[in-house]
Amino acid sequence: MTQAPFPATRFRRTRASGALRDLVRENTLTPGDFIWPVFVRDGEGVEEPIGSMPGVNRLSVDKVVEAAREAHSLGIPAICLFPYTDERLKTKDCAEAWNPENLSNRATRAIKEAVPDIAIMTDVALDPYNIDGHDGFVEDGVIVNDRTVEALVKQTLSQARAGADIIGPSDMMDGRIGAIRAALEAEGHQNVCILSYSAKYASAFYGPFRDAVGASGALKGDKKTYQMDPANSDEAMRLIERDLNEGADMVMVKPGLPYLDICRRVKDSFGAPTYAYQVSGEYAMIAGAAERGWVDGDKIMLESLMAFKRAGCDGILTYFAPAAARMLNG
Repeated sequence: MTQAPFPATRFRRTRASGALRDLVRENTLTPGDFIWPVFVRDGEGVEEPIGSMPGVNRLSVDKVVEAAREAHSLGIPAICLFPYTDERLKTKDCAEAWNPENLSNRATRAIKEAVPDIAIMTDVALDPYNIDGHDGFVEDGVIVNDRTVEALVKQTLSQARAGADIIGPSDMMDGRIGAIRAALEAEGHQNVCILSYSAKYASAFYGPFRDAVGASGALKGDKKTYQMDPANSDEAMRLIERDLNEGADMVMVKPGLPYLDICRRVKDSFGAPTYAYQVSGEYAMIAGAAERGWVDGDKIMLESLMAFKRAGCDGILTYFAPAAARMLNG
């Protein structure tokens, strides 16, 4: 790249006014870039604050339907459901995960009836239903892979039957994308998308989320045998390539801001639809600092979201979705 020397080139020329800045802006952010993660709980008329996530609530199914209506009115194309499961329903066999009447499936059907045009993403992993708090079955202290994949297939099919548009396998078991895609095809769910948590790191940024779904107390040990080592980058490329080859339509990097380098590598290497999850810990740091008046929360929110677009992401899962959409809509 060559350019004329100063003063023929003055980069400040195109920064001189709002109109000029708009004309040369390289990336844009719109409500259509967001997937809004929401937490579902039992009850009716319930909006239960989550202490470690200021401004985020667990919602009963009727309130989740209201949230979906709000999202649709704001131009947010998708909502992602995470269940807060009653402790009495958490078992070693995790059978509640594929119960047609579990929280996630009931919420999916209710949203589809009330707001049919919004896309519903669901979470595929056993941790909300597992008495051990892990994403897979635990046998003799080991999180087993193949038996877990069989359960994830059953969970996926129950969600597809309920009307899910996007399946989000967040478990990080080997071979699950191929098994899930084959099962969806075999049962006639050809148009159900898979947004794979392909590069999901064993991160300390997930703490508030585990509070939100009630998994913190149940978790025994850590998830380092199946989630990625934060030191690794090349491994993420191999995982992305594998999941795309097995039938993933879209891929995700999680967490988001600490892993923007991975997002950039994924987009540059594969050109596939690439997403990042601005996870609970990222949200909590911004929202908590804003609540105390230490930072301008609105400005940091939008700046952080733009960073994902600049890094090559096609979209972002973020708890800021409705607030950001309202600002972007003016």
